Amino acid sequence: MFDFLDSGQYDLLGAFWVTVQLTLYSAVGSLIWGTVLAGMRVSPVPLMRAFGTAYVNLVRNTPLTLLIIGCSLGLFQTLTINLGGDTSKETGFRLAVLALTAYTGTFVCEALRSGINTVPVGQAEAARALGLSFFQVLTLIVLPQAFRAVIAPLANVLIALTKNTTVAAAIGVAEAALLMKEMIENEADALFAVFGIFALGFCLLTLPTGLLLGWVAKRVAVKR
Repeated sequence: MFDFLDSGQYDLLGAFWVTVQLTLYSAVGSLIWGTVLAGMRVSPVPLMRAFGTAYVNLVRNTPLTLLIIGCSLGLFQTLTINLGGDTSKETGFRLAVLALTAYTGTFVCEALRSGINTVPVGQAEAARALGLSFFQVLTLIVLPQAFRAVIAPLANVLIALTKNTTVAAAIGVAEAALLMKEMIENEADALFAVFGIFALGFCLLTLPTGLLLGWVAKRVAVKR
């Protein structure tokens, strides 16, 4: 049933490695961008709050496939922005990371904002009374507690991001979903085996992540 794996025609580990890279780069970018957006949404500056709210509501409700194809057609093919990629494959990978970061950052933002709301208002007021600026209050007092409170929700966002990397196949990024499509076309007599292989692969990527971050969330939870 699995004889087609011995032919050397399919680079299964390489495809999943691209998926892992997409997940890691996008996760770091999403965490940074989502934190910035969360800061904007709780900022005392009306313009920043308006931008953060509009961005989150617009991008979060836009299909990810549309964002990835839009980056490819708009940035690369129309504006010839290749993000430093030397080949079309490198450019496609970086555009996919950009789109995944822009999309997933909105969910990170909302998770962090819910964590910020768990921090007692009195702590921020006391910090302001000591002369700390809004940025200092946010980075030194509020965000450290907010991150500890939302590790479990962020784990769910990371798992969703891992599965969302399959959309990158729409612009030809050679990750697991694109290889699965090729194998389904070439190995029509082994459909269940192909589906089983990729289902197992994604389970091996997502289940340990959920278990590990769930354990971390319990260890660092803020006791109130």
